[in-house]
Amino acid sequence: MKIATFNINGITARLEALKVWLEEARPDVACLQETKKIDADFPREVFESMGYQVELHGMKSFNGVAILSKLPLEDVTRRLPGNDDDEQTRWIEATVIGKRAVRVTSLYLPNGNPAPGPKYDNKLHWMERMRQRVAALLGTEEPLVFCGDYNIIPQPEDAANPKDWLTDALYLPESRAAYQRIVNLGLTEAFRARNQSPGQYTFWDFQRGAWERNNGIRIDHHLLSPQAADLLVDAGIDKAVRGREKPSDHVPAWIELDA
Repeated sequence: MKIATFNINGITARLEALKVWLEEARPDVACLQETKKIDADFPREVFESMGYQVELHGMKSFNGVAILSKLPLEDVTRRLPGNDDDEQTRWIEATVIGKRAVRVTSLYLPNGNPAPGPKYDNKLHWMERMRQRVAALLGTEEPLVFCGDYNIIPQPEDAANPKDWLTDALYLPESRAAYQRIVNLGLTEAFRARNQSPGQYTFWDFQRGAWERNNGIRIDHHLLSPQAADLLVDAGIDKAVRGREKPSDHVPAWIELDA
């Protein structure tokens, strides 16, 4: 089972690029972020014609997450618990039925800038809500995959120039500590379990020639429960996608499970 995560930065702008990548990479499950469309306006027919079941949690112009799956999806859950006033569409879960069932979450964690400030407080609160949800799901002892745009640079080697990010919400000590508290529940970060090399990035800003200078950061991650980690076969990043026509500022990251 190949599970990819891809912040597409707008389904309208990236539709053709997304189709090409799906045809090329052929993920069984594609978790998307920043779709920026209400569910009724999402071009689901395009992906259904490619054999994908489409499950959405979207809003107009901002945020939006989706799960596309060539395998059956069951028990779809939208919205991260813990704040009934949170109307931002940043979380969707579903159980993928392959050789064995795997619970997959597509998430788009708040950016948090400027920090300090209300947006940063919301980021940390959201991460605590996520920690609680992850803890609850771990109790099922099922294979779990939490993937998406975490807006977290976990370690210095995950940025080309770490010093540029010292005051940014993506790299502040409090942000990385909150991320580590989630990992410390017993999760495995899939890419680093397979690849320890520096210089591996999933995001390059559109400004200041970041792509051309490879001034990137790695902020798109797959966190695996112990049961999913036991099934991990491989993990990678489709870096070349960033150099194509009308790219997102992110590229797909993927894992393969024996499931």
